[in-house]
Amino acid sequence: MSTETKCYAVLSSKGPLEPTTIKRRSCGPNDIAVSIKYAGICHSDIHTAKEEWGPIKFPCVPGHEIGGIVVAVGGNVKKFKAGDVVGVGCMVDSCRSCACCKASEEQYCMTGAVYTYNGTAKYPHMLEYTPEGGAVTYGGYSQSIVVDQEFVVLMPTNLNLAAATPLLCAGITVYSPMNKFGLKPFHKFGVVGLGGLGHMAVKFGKAFGCHTTVISRGSSKKENCLKELGAHAFLDSTSSEDMAAAANSFDFILDTVSAHHDLSSYISLLRLGNLLDVFTALKASIYLLCRRLVYIRLVLCYSVYVRTAP
Repeated sequence: MSTETKCYAVLSSKGPLEPTTIKRRSCGPNDIAVSIKYAGICHSDIHTAKEEWGPIKFPCVPGHEIGGIVVAVGGNVKKFKAGDVVGVGCMVDSCRSCACCKASEEQYCMTGAVYTYNGTAKYPHMLEYTPEGGAVTYGGYSQSIVVDQEFVVLMPTNLNLAAATPLLCAGITVYSPMNKFGLKPFHKFGVVGLGGLGHMAVKFGKAFGCHTTVISRGSSKKENCLKELGAHAFLDSTSSEDMAAAANSFDFILDTVSAHHDLSSYISLLRLGNLLDVFTALKASIYLLCRRLVYIRLVLCYSVYVRTAP
């Protein structure tokens, strides 16, 4: 039997978040029912709610950085029990049969992952599937959620859950390319942009043991970067003199800027054969003169969030 839960939803792209109620499915044999304690506010929640990335289904309950406590588990669930502290990230299912899903890369599901909100139960193995399209998914701006155990992660109890929930999107989004492409302690690491993703990247860069530099337009964020986040250096990208002095000095640059921008100036900062990873808003444009890649044997990649469950 489905249960009713309180939530905050947007009812139109022009409207505010409003308190309302939604129905959650009953806990199935492979499901985990979670009492939500915290939900991070990701900028993609705002983009989605305002339909800046395309039409959505209303009402829309955003939230894909979810932390809570397990209150019930299905009969087939062995990895979790009531009372566990858990998290739910950007997706709640996938086709599970394509090459990407079988490689535990469900975020690249070849027929599309089912997102935590504004998705649909479109696969026959999902309990709320219907041939007409399936139930709409609702996210973490709510009191509870029911999720298949394969898309839930156990959270360490020594972490502050409120502070840890942003790791489920912003955190994993920047950590994944840093880990995937081999960021090492001896590397000089640059972070372009200091928003939600950028400040996470700075923290991870320090944790990796790298010399970490924030690259930002102007100097308004310099003091915060150096004193509060503990970055080792700050580079003003509007200063042609400073940029010239930093040329050919970085091993790895992570670009988190979500607006239209030109990559060329950042490429000149990299040493021969190193990497620029870009994570930008889905409808932002980046500009690049491709022949510049040839002369420095640059690896350029574009990252997306990853699944957070083991």
